[in-house]
Amino acid sequence: QAWPNQASGPRQPAAVSKYLVRGEITRPDCQAPFPVLHPIAKALCFPFAAGLLTAPGAFASVEDRLNFFEKKIRPALVEHCYRCHSAEAEKKGKLKGQLRLDFREGIRGKGESGLAAVVPGDPDKSNLYRAITYLDSELVMPPKSRLPKSIVTDFKQWIKMGATDPRDGQLAQAEAKEIKFEVARKFWSFQKLNEPKLPTVQNGAWPREDSDFFILSQLEKKHLRPAPVTDKRTLIRRATYDLTGLPPTIAEIEAFLSDKSPNAFSKTIERLLASPHYGEKWGRHWLDVARYADSNGLDENLAYVNAFRYRNYVINSFNADKPYNRFVQEQIAGDLLPLNKNEPDELRHSRL
Repeated sequence: QAWPNQASGPRQPAAVSKYLVRGEITRPDCQAPFPVLHPIAKALCFPFAAGLLTAPGAFASVEDRLNFFEKKIRPALVEHCYRCHSAEAEKKGKLKGQLRLDFREGIRGKGESGLAAVVPGDPDKSNLYRAITYLDSELVMPPKSRLPKSIVTDFKQWIKMGATDPRDGQLAQAEAKEIKFEVARKFWSFQKLNEPKLPTVQNGAWPREDSDFFILSQLEKKHLRPAPVTDKRTLIRRATYDLTGLPPTIAEIEAFLSDKSPNAFSKTIERLLASPHYGEKWGRHWLDVARYADSNGLDENLAYVNAFRYRNYVINSFNADKPYNRFVQEQIAGDLLPLNKNEPDELRHSRL
C-alpha cells in the first residue's frame, strides 16, 4: 500500500480517501506505510485516554489516598460501623459476624461469612460494598437504614483506589478449645433418663403433678409464690391462642364452661392439638428457621410458584405429630430415603 514514487505522480483523491478510511497512508518520501488516525478513530481514542487519566487512583498520590480515607471513609466507619464491628463491640460481646472494621487487617478479613469484606481494587468482590449497597437482601449494612448515596459512592471509589488504610493492628489468632469429654458427658441432656426424687416443698398443697414439685421448689428458693389459679374463661383463651393463634369461639367457651368434669381442660387441649390450625401456628416457627418465604421480597417481589408445597409439608408434619428425627431426615435426605411398601403416593410426593 505504499505511496507511489514522486516520479509516477501523486494518487488520485479517490484512492487517497480509500487509504484514509483504512487508516493507512505513506509519506511521499517513504516506501513503508505508517498508520494515520482517521478522524473517527481519533474521536474514539480521546475518551479512552481521558478515562485513563481520570480513573480512580490512576495518578493519585499516596498522600491523596490517605487524605481521602481520613476525610471520607474513617468518619463513616466510626459513625455507622464501629458500634457492631470494633474492639469495643468485641469487648462487650456485641461483635457482629466476627468482623472487625476498625483496623486494616480486620476490614480486609473474611469474618463469619467467609467472604473478604474489602478486596482492594475490586468493589464487586468486596462483601462490605455489597452490604452497604443493599444488593443482596440477605446481607444489608447498616441493618436498619441505608447509608447516604454519597457515602456509598465514597466507599466504591476508595476500594477502586486500592483501599488505602493506615490503621495498624492484627487479628487475634483463634485458639482451638480442647473439649473435655468427661465434663461434657455430665451435661444434663446427655444423662440417661431416670426417676428423680421429688424435691421437698413448703406448700405441699399446690402441686398437682410431679413436675409441679420441681417448679415450686425453684420458686420457693427465690422467695416467689405461684400465680393464683385463673378462671376457666381466661384459661381457654390462653390455651386456644397459644396452640392455634386464634381466639376461641363463643360455642367453644360455653362448652368448656359448662363441662364440670375433672378432665375438661385435658379434653380442650386434645381438641386444640387435633385442630389443623395447630400446625399452621407452630409450623411457622420452623418455617422461620428455614427462612421460608412465598416471594423474594425485593422491589419486584417475584413469587416462588411452588414454595407452598414445602409450607404445606411442614404444616402437615406438625399436625400429624411426625417424630422429630423423621422430620429432619426427610428434609436432608428427601428422595434418597427408602420407600415404604404401603406408603401412599400422596405422602411420598409430599416428602419430595
